[in-house]
Amino acid sequence: MRTMIFGAGSDLGVHIDGASLGPVQLMNDLASFYQGETMMFEQDKSIIKSRNLSDRRKNEYEVEKFNTQLYKSIVEKTKEEYFPILIGGDHSLAVASALASAKVNNDVGIIWIDAHTDYNTFETTVTGNLHGLPLAAITGYKCSEMRFYHDGKIIQPSRCVVIGARSIDEAEKDNVRYSGITVFSTEDVREKGIEAVMDEAFKIAGYKTKGVHVSYDLDVIDPDVAPGVSIPEFDGITEEEAMEINAYLVNHFDKIVSFDLVEFNPLRDQERKTEQIALNILAQIIRAAENKKKIETPNYIQY
Repeated sequence: MRTMIFGAGSDLGVHIDGASLGPVQLMNDLASFYQGETMMFEQDKSIIKSRNLSDRRKNEYEVEKFNTQLYKSIVEKTKEEYFPILIGGDHSLAVASALASAKVNNDVGIIWIDAHTDYNTFETTVTGNLHGLPLAAITGYKCSEMRFYHDGKIIQPSRCVVIGARSIDEAEKDNVRYSGITVFSTEDVREKGIEAVMDEAFKIAGYKTKGVHVSYDLDVIDPDVAPGVSIPEFDGITEEEAMEINAYLVNHFDKIVSFDLVEFNPLRDQERKTEQIALNILAQIIRAAENKKKIETPNYIQY
């Protein structure tokens, strides 16, 4: 299958700089073996990011403008039967990629691999960083301001699974509790094992859907192993567990319709540790996407 890599060089969703540089660096690295097509989007360098601690809507207009362009491009290329791979940038970009997948594929689930649930709203966010709101926006839990450009179905919360969460704001916990999404913590991953958690995740996200959007945030990995992220959270999964998750994704790629890798921040990396892990993940995903067979008549995933 033809692949299209979308580089999304934006860190407008977080007050810390650096994630905007990740896509360029990773796409340059990929050039040594990836011969497919790419599209690059970069934030306007004239933008002065809001860093005001009292601002609960940091760079809202700029994020919406960036995501509108990204969303339209992903929708267009997906309709042309490319498999879309998004390289971010901060996680607010996934509103565009996930909803673009929902627009084209109509009924999709989502697996969100992340140290955070990203289920804040404008009312509950502590920092005002919009990369803490995308999953709520994608699943229709308030945050409509982050999806004005989307005129298709949202992704149903009951078809949403978070894997690896270990940092949830106090007010955000109620959002998660009332939403109907499923959350597997880092502790759950350790107790149940990768295979059991991933099996359950695909059963939930794939139930009566036509595919699954996967959004992989590198901060799910412990920062001692992968320090190159903007908001590190300790006690994360190991590199081996991260690659085991990826191996599971590759082995079930017939059920995946789109993929994100986000939050690589080269300014915070050490000895290129995070960069190498990101490249290993992407290399496996790209090969799986290129080997993915086109489904002539999409049917609901059956379990």
